[in-house]
Amino acid sequence: MLDICLLGTGGMMPMPYRWLTAMMARYNGKSILIDCGEGTQIAMKEKGWSPKPIDIICFTHFHADHISGLPGMLLTMGNAERTEPLLLIGPKGLTRVVNALRVIAPELPFPIECREIEGKEEVFTFDGFQIEAFRVQHNVICYGYTIQVNRNGRFDVEKAKRNNIEQRYWSRLQKGEIIETENGILKPDMVLGNARRGLKVTYCTDTRPVDSIREHAEGADLFICEGMYGEPDKEQKAIEYRHMTFYEAAHLAKDAGVKQLWLTHYSPSLTKPEEFMHAVRKIFPESYAGKDGKSVDLLFDEE
Repeated sequence: MLDICLLGTGGMMPMPYRWLTAMMARYNGKSILIDCGEGTQIAMKEKGWSPKPIDIICFTHFHADHISGLPGMLLTMGNAERTEPLLLIGPKGLTRVVNALRVIAPELPFPIECREIEGKEEVFTFDGFQIEAFRVQHNVICYGYTIQVNRNGRFDVEKAKRNNIEQRYWSRLQKGEIIETENGILKPDMVLGNARRGLKVTYCTDTRPVDSIREHAEGADLFICEGMYGEPDKEQKAIEYRHMTFYEAAHLAKDAGVKQLWLTHYSPSLTKPEEFMHAVRKIFPESYAGKDGKSVDLLFDEE
């Protein structure tokens, strides 16, 4: 199961009724935060989730509405007596930006590792899942992210017997372990069937619609995409400031064949995004206006 929560849905500035855009994912004991604008701590508290167990924070880019909440978040983690390392992922320059922000959060009881994205795409692999970063098109270097949870095939007793695998190794191989024995190396694919469909969530914001988004979102269970403007007459403004309209996001979702689209990163002037969703759903029926605290538990397909 992959838990997803859209903590905030606002762009540019936090509003009395809307926090800045941030998304949190939880899988198999790991917590991942994407973006951390001002107010993200409060949004997390309102949801009832804790910042202490966050393992990874990914940043799309270095505009204030996506990173200015980091010092406070770090201090909150420290005050909760966190000691585990924290991994930060973001565009080139991440280390410099984080060090500058830490002038007001200098003493922390846990280490921080900064990993800067190299090139247009990069994959970060963890235990049971991976995070794919891909370049999008904003007026500064900006990345989208896909969280991909892979799923092994079912244990195949007959296959294990055909490969003469001793039963004492079955459990370890089923868990993905590679075992070296006197008679050779045993690999999980010697006891497992074909890989099953996993889970996939793609998140992007502050961008024009580009092919990299469509390619990386293909077949996603959930596509969280910026919809800065819902008003039909704002397309030129979206082009000028390198943002996206509701309708452009819906076309991306349709072309990528995703299961569900959540819009986010609304303009401060857009107070009632739901008013425009009827037209959006004509393009892609499974479109939803994201709102602060909107969450879902994504489950593996039953087979």
